[in-house]
Amino acid sequence: MATAFKLPELGEGIKSADVVSVLVKPGDVIKKDQGVIEIESEKASAEVPSSVAGKVVEVRVKEGDKIKPGQVILTVEEGVAAAPKTAAPAKAAEAKKPAPAAAPEPPKAASVAAAISEKEPVFASPSVRQFAREIGVDIRTVQGTGPAGRISLDDVKNHARSVAAGQVAAPALVAARPGATPLPDFSKFGEVTREPMNAVRRATAAHMTRCWAEIPHVTIFDRADITAVEELRKQYKSKAEAAGGKLTITAILLKVAAVALKTFPRINASVDMAKQETVLKRYYHIGCAVDTPRGLVVPVIRDADRKSILQIATELAQLGERARAGKLGLADMQGGTFTITNLGGLGTTYFTPIVNAPEVAILGVGRATMESSYTDSFCRPRLMLPLSLSFDHRVVDGADGARFLHWIVDAMERPLLMAMES
Repeated sequence: MATAFKLPELGEGIKSADVVSVLVKPGDVIKKDQGVIEIESEKASAEVPSSVAGKVVEVRVKEGDKIKPGQVILTVEEGVAAAPKTAAPAKAAEAKKPAPAAAPEPPKAASVAAAISEKEPVFASPSVRQFAREIGVDIRTVQGTGPAGRISLDDVKNHARSVAAGQVAAPALVAARPGATPLPDFSKFGEVTREPMNAVRRATAAHMTRCWAEIPHVTIFDRADITAVEELRKQYKSKAEAAGGKLTITAILLKVAAVALKTFPRINASVDMAKQETVLKRYYHIGCAVDTPRGLVVPVIRDADRKSILQIATELAQLGERARAGKLGLADMQGGTFTITNLGGLGTTYFTPIVNAPEVAILGVGRATMESSYTDSFCRPRLMLPLSLSFDHRVVDGADGARFLHWIVDAMERPLLMAMES
């Protein structure tokens, strides 16, 4: 008798995923915890491991399908062990009796996508939490009317109406959902094609909309003379390559930013408007935006303050490769305290990056160019790097942002400063 293997729960608030690839076919003999399909959910791809072992009888999903927790992925005839390729199935069965079928273990959500998201300390069902996120309401600010303060769908709706009417102050504004505004019929004007958003693009659109709606952004600009740093980078890049990395300006800036965040702790923070508090973090995990065929993802370099520039360069190269291959897990993109995004490779100079909430600042890096600089009565060519710092004005004042950016400029122009501070 065949056993149905179903898609486990993916985590709170995640109701569906896209099938990126199917890793098995009918007739394959699989083991427990062997990956059977690869899925894409929000900003991560993950292999779904089987909780049963045996011979695959039927595969019920295909690449491109959208599937939900509880949906049957495949059916398995349990107790069938892998046989040598040269042995016929009948002979293998005669040589060895099938092992007793093992009782299937309940699939664990953590094995599908590690560390999805921490549970919020409120009483509300996943569907209610999802609805609150979709309309831009912080569930923690809603007053529940159910037993033990449980929050219902009506509680969220009433809270949103009160915010809209100005009756209550809310830290999270009611943001318009992406694509909510009706569009004209473009086909009246010419030929069009429609391309469905993948999971990464949908998640990016929703997250950036919330960030832009909820955060009062300020962006300031400066430039750093990186002539000396560039000479050092070229001198030591072979060491990074030998370690499997690439010594880039981004890798150097990751280390510089980690030291700067220790010097300016309010930049390494989050704002909790529900409790009217600023959360100051004592760890320094820095995200680095990576452009991939599926869209923008932000893997995180953990404990960047404790790592050398060469270690950061190696880890950054490895994360970049996994990101472009769609192999990042959610755990690889969680816990960031600050983000760096570099568009210099595309020729961009200054731009205004959007703060990646719940962080309070993001550093944009442009393309370095040679410019004439008049110093010491001489005009000399210098390599200048454009920098853009966007920050959350609820936490970071303009003067604090300016000091932070100036410190980074100083550290890039005088590398010894960073060594002394760290």
